[in-house]
Amino acid sequence: MKKIVLLVVLSALFTAVFSQKEVTSKADNAFQTGRYYEAIDLYKYAFAKARDKDQKAQIIFMTAECYRMIQDNRQAEVWYRKAIKKKYNNPIAILHLANALRSIGKYDEALIEYNNYKELVPDDAKADIGKKSCELSMEWIANPTRYKVENMVYFNSKQSDFSPAYAKEDYKHVIFSSSREGSTGNKTSTVTGEYYSDLFKTRVDRKGKWSEPVPAGETVNSEFDEGAPSSNEKCNTLFYTSFREDKEGNMVCKIFVANKDGIEWGTSEALALVSDSITVGHPAISPDELSLLFVAEMKGGMGNKDIWKVSRASKTDAWGKPVNLGSQINTSGNEVFPYIHSDGTLYFSSDGYPGMGGLDIFAANLSAEGNWTLENMKYPINSAADDFGIIFEIEKERGYFSSNRAGGKGSDDIYQFSLPPIEFNLLGTVKNQKTDEIIAGADLTLIGSDGTNIAKKTESDGSFSFKLAPNTDYRIVARRGGFLNSKDKETTKGMTSSKEFRVEIYMSPDDSRIDLPGINYDFGKWDLRQESMVALEELVEILNDNPNITIEIGSHTDFRGSDVANMELSAKRAKSVVDFLIVYGVDEERLTSKGYGESMPKEIDKALSKKHDFLKEGDKLTESFINALPNELQKEKCHEINRRTDFGLTGREYVPKIKRKK
Repeated sequence: MKKIVLLVVLSALFTAVFSQKEVTSKADNAFQTGRYYEAIDLYKYAFAKARDKDQKAQIIFMTAECYRMIQDNRQAEVWYRKAIKKKYNNPIAILHLANALRSIGKYDEALIEYNNYKELVPDDAKADIGKKSCELSMEWIANPTRYKVENMVYFNSKQSDFSPAYAKEDYKHVIFSSSREGSTGNKTSTVTGEYYSDLFKTRVDRKGKWSEPVPAGETVNSEFDEGAPSSNEKCNTLFYTSFREDKEGNMVCKIFVANKDGIEWGTSEALALVSDSITVGHPAISPDELSLLFVAEMKGGMGNKDIWKVSRASKTDAWGKPVNLGSQINTSGNEVFPYIHSDGTLYFSSDGYPGMGGLDIFAANLSAEGNWTLENMKYPINSAADDFGIIFEIEKERGYFSSNRAGGKGSDDIYQFSLPPIEFNLLGTVKNQKTDEIIAGADLTLIGSDGTNIAKKTESDGSFSFKLAPNTDYRIVARRGGFLNSKDKETTKGMTSSKEFRVEIYMSPDDSRIDLPGINYDFGKWDLRQESMVALEELVEILNDNPNITIEIGSHTDFRGSDVANMELSAKRAKSVVDFLIVYGVDEERLTSKGYGESMPKEIDKALSKKHDFLKEGDKLTESFINALPNELQKEKCHEINRRTDFGLTGREYVPKIKRKK
């Protein structure tokens, strides 16, 4: 994993006291100087010579540490388990095992090890952060964000490819770090076991095909490591990290800058941001080019690698003194790979906050009061592995990031991400309330709280469709000659993911009586029960949707009781409905009432026949029909159906009164 050492991510050295015996001295020296890949073989060789069991456990643990430092977490898991089995006496092995398990997505097993470590070191908050991370990770995987992530197989290799930057304003040219063959010097690093990384470039042609990546040029690449490029918005200035020899011959990591010279990069120069003895990297230039972020571990920081900022008054001025971004961004862990979006959002990677595995990508916004608000980018942007080096197109929620997650082409790969727009589609059918048949050619109007007003007709199969906007309330009004106007309501307010709405709008024929289900009375009484109010409010809506109709409210009883009593009771019940509607604000001139007693037994329509399997369409619930039914439950159900309130049209030409405010 080139980024870990090359780009000063996790280079904190093991602080325990190493064995100074001859058997491990070479391995210990390789580890202490950051040559982890070389140290692995030296520790394995030392293990074969060791005789003391405690020393063997120490060597196994140090082998695991090497794998941890090069981010080979699967091998790290194996060797930490071996160390624990050999009774390695430092609980840190259990914590590192838990972290390794989390970094390969074994969250259930990691939780067990975090609890084991917590029992031994109850005051260490790292166990609590690890446990919370596992719980959040499982939740985020179960409920992923809308981002779509795709491996850029077009320019990834079997080696490490990471930390992209745009090299042209059209976003069709990309420059990135890679340890593939063809790098300058063509030498292998003793730290990672891969070639020293260089900056490579690629472009996409008119057909959308990416070119074979080639080195970005000798003006920016050297025989050692280069990486973590960052370009300005015009893509004519490039900042990047590079290892170079200082005057004493020591390798020092610094930030370099190069400007475009025609279509190529001109000569690069090192920026004097800090003392020559301090390692810095991961530059990120602000959109106005007056601030530069970088990563370093130095006095005044919060722990390991921190994000720092230097500023200048103009593009021609020198950079000022470094300022730490503070404890709202930096932790005792590592904060690395910053990126400043054109909208001011700071993106960076960290292993110091609860997250899915190694490095997680975070978004941070600065309030007017100077406080940062952080948000984990969650799955699938983040994974159990290391996720870092994100960049965006200015106007779109699209770009690239790096990850060494499982399923990639190499160790570190570059991934493209995009956030598809939220889409809402309304699909529906208009049907006849009485017959359940489709209604073709009905006039539909979509009315939105955002001012939308769209008209269309239903298709030959009664169907219709509309595209809806986010955060909007809608009414869908249906009109058709011979039917009462009808409507439905939908809303997209508060919805954060795409949805397809499916509705059926039923229209009632205006030449037949229409039942009002849900209107109930106590036995032998005509006062409306409380639950009847909902049904009557729906009737008020029907009258409001059809402002030119007048109606008759009818009430019906079953055949039990005398004809006179039933007629009188039904008349009073119908009148109570009219009284309610008048109080509710319906013009009295639009309403009449009539009691029908038992004189109009219900005729079963298609909807009722579907609801009750012992009834078929066309059955009339007369006294003789009901008495002929085989059981009392069926008879009682028919009585219940006959006891109903309905309405029928008495006119279609009512002119609404103009209501004036008093």
